[in-house]
Amino acid sequence: MIKEYNPTTPGQRGRRSLKKEVDAARSHKSLTKPLKGHVGRSNGTITSRHRQRGAKKQYRTIDFKRDKFDIPAKVATIEHDPNRGANIALLNYADGEKRYILAPVGLMKGAEVISSESSDATVGNNLTLEKIPLGVEIHNVELHPGKGGQIVRGAGTSAILTAKEGKYAHVKLPSGEVKKILLKCRATIGSLSNPEKRLVNLGKAGRKRHLGRRPKVRGVAHASPRDHPHGGSYKDNGIGMSSPKTPWGKKTRGKKTRSRHHTDKYIIRERRRGGKKRGRAN
Repeated sequence: MIKEYNPTTPGQRGRRSLKKEVDAARSHKSLTKPLKGHVGRSNGTITSRHRQRGAKKQYRTIDFKRDKFDIPAKVATIEHDPNRGANIALLNYADGEKRYILAPVGLMKGAEVISSESSDATVGNNLTLEKIPLGVEIHNVELHPGKGGQIVRGAGTSAILTAKEGKYAHVKLPSGEVKKILLKCRATIGSLSNPEKRLVNLGKAGRKRHLGRRPKVRGVAHASPRDHPHGGSYKDNGIGMSSPKTPWGKKTRGKKTRSRHHTDKYIIRERRRGGKKRGRAN
């Protein structure tokens, strides 16, 4: 749920934040570790622009594999994770082990979840794609069996299982792309929490710095083309005078950058609006 503020200061005027519908519990110590080292730099040299350390925080180790099979677990707490948009859930397994997982919408404290082939397709359970009914929302989807969930892990996102053909499942991703994924790959049932995160307005530059984001300057705002290809006078330079470019002069904004063409055979429909259908995999 979105929380708005009275405009008592310029920073509060447009500020909108998420109401934290989580438990007031400290993170489990054995599942956290410190984040060390410089962010965006190597030996003091900037290697990734617009990034910094930000506010001090601990990294929560998330179980993306869900490889404790046929052992039920109870949700102990629903917690906020400063490293990602979705909330996380602390699971207490029947054998005494504790693990964090991504918390989907509808997963409540005290609920029981399991990773099993014989379990029902209910929120929080983890199954292979061949055991999940068509039309069900899923997240934390594997691309290679046993490697752990790699896609559909952002706040409010979910994919939909649309069809099964041979040894592949057709999965519609949040981008609109329809992709073939092996039926032996696993996924978790449900849509991830915090779907309203895209409506958040930080309100002031300081909150952005706390999140680890340094200032950005538009290319056309630079004083000279020596600083940026879009820099200089609007009548002589800018985006409209040539194709948009990166600060290093390479084409961007619309230029296709996909280099893994050997995986094109697994794409049934492209993610772009009006994307064309592709050939089927053998």
